[in-house]
Amino acid sequence: MKQASVKVNQQVVGQIGQGFLLLVGFGTSDGQKQIDYLVHKISHVRVFADKSGKLNLDIHQVGGEILSISQFTLYAALRKGNRPGFSLAQDPVVAQKNYQLFNQALRAEKLKVAEGIFGADMQVELINDGPVTLIYDTDNLV
Repeated sequence: MKQASVKVNQQVVGQIGQGFLLLVGFGTSDGQKQIDYLVHKISHVRVFADKSGKLNLDIHQVGGEILSISQFTLYAALRKGNRPGFSLAQDPVVAQKNYQLFNQALRAEKLKVAEGIFGADMQVELINDGPVTLIYDTDNLV
């Protein structure tokens, strides 16, 4: 991604240049184990092009940044009816704590992390490069 930003009430609250826009949701059983796994995967995935154009560099090697956006709607249940259900999403109080722990763990990896505002009505903009879009999920994490 070339750049991304997030606005709340028409004010920019977070923005980055090259790096990752992360839409972050927590399920009912997610905790520190899932956070540690995701932080490791995100900080080491090689999806930036090297001099020969091969996706071979990680976020550290390109001086990339992260924009982290809380997104409970990732856990929407859509199989029945026409209205999404969110019973698979973590309780907001617990999810907010995990969201902060997740962002702190990314910073501990020496990454610059900008954030949206948990629970706010946010407008997110990005200029995607490629595009490269990845989904990490911890449902089968042992």
